[in-house]
Amino acid sequence: MEELREDHDDGTVARVAAIDIAKASGMVCLRVPHDTIEGRRVQQVWTVASTTNAILELGDRLVCQGVERVVMEATGSYWRPFFYLLEARGLDCWLVNARDVKNVPGRPKTDKLDAVWLAKLAERGMVRASFVPPKLVRQLRDFTRTRTVFVQERTRHKHRVDKALQDAQIKLSGAVSDLFGQSGRAMMNALVAGERNPRALAELAQGSLVKKKAALAEALTGQFEDHHARLLGVLLATIDHLTAQIHELGQLIAQTLEEITTPPDDPADADGPATVVSARRYWLSVSMPFPVSDRPQRRSSSPRSART
Repeated sequence: MEELREDHDDGTVARVAAIDIAKASGMVCLRVPHDTIEGRRVQQVWTVASTTNAILELGDRLVCQGVERVVMEATGSYWRPFFYLLEARGLDCWLVNARDVKNVPGRPKTDKLDAVWLAKLAERGMVRASFVPPKLVRQLRDFTRTRTVFVQERTRHKHRVDKALQDAQIKLSGAVSDLFGQSGRAMMNALVAGERNPRALAELAQGSLVKKKAALAEALTGQFEDHHARLLGVLLATIDHLTAQIHELGQLIAQTLEEITTPPDDPADADGPATVVSARRYWLSVSMPFPVSDRPQRRSSSPRSART
C-alpha cells in the first residue's frame, strides 16, 4: 500500500491586506486572525489617500499588524505609488490582474466590497502575482519607451517637412535618397535662410549628388514663399531638438544597461542575479532595436507585400 503525505502548504495567507486603488485614494481591507477566538478573522476597512506620507503611514501600520502579503489590482498607473512605497517598506506586494479578481456577477460593486473580495481571494491563495520588474529595469523601460516615442515623433515631423516642400512645389524628396542627409539638409537650411535660386541651391550638393545638379535644380524650382520658410524653420528646429533628446536618452540607456550588467562591489546592494536576467530578457524583448533608424520607409504597393 502506497503511503501519501498530505501537503498542508496550500498557499493560504493568515495576515493579508488588499487595496482597491483609485486615482486619489485607495480602499484598504485588512484581514487577520482573531486574538482569542480560533478560526475567526478580524476585518478592518478604511480609506487611504494616495499621497506619499499617507502611504508610508499605511506601510507602518501594516508592518505593525504583521501583514504577510499586500495585494492590489493593476489599475492604470495609479498602483505604482502604493506598490513601490510599500515594497520599500519591506512588505511582500503582489500586483494582480483585474481579470483574475473579477467579482461574482450579480453582486453589488463598490470600492469597499472590491477590497474585501480581493482580500478574501488573497488569503485563500486564489490569486497570482503579475511580474513587476526590478527598479533598474523599470528605469530602463522608461528610457526606452520615451526614446521610442521621440523617434516616432521625429519621423512624423520629417513627413511634415516633406509635405511643406510639396506644398511649395519643391520635389527634393524625389531627387535625393535621404531628404535629411547632408545635401538635403544644407539645401533646406538655405531655403530657410532666404535662398530661392534653384541653381544656387543645387550647388550645395555633396557626394554622389554632385552629378545630379541639373535634376536637383529642376526639383528645387517651385513656389517657395516666406511662410513656407518660416514653417520649415520651425519644423527643422523641432527635429533638431528631438534628435538631441534621442541622443541623450541613448546615453542614459547605455548607462543604465552598464549599471544593470556590472556586478556591484557589495552584493547586498544589488537586487540579485534576477535583476540582470530580467534586464537582459526585457532588452531582448523590446521591439525597437538600438539604435533606431527613423528614416521613412517606402511602402510597397504589391498585394503580396501588403499581406506580409
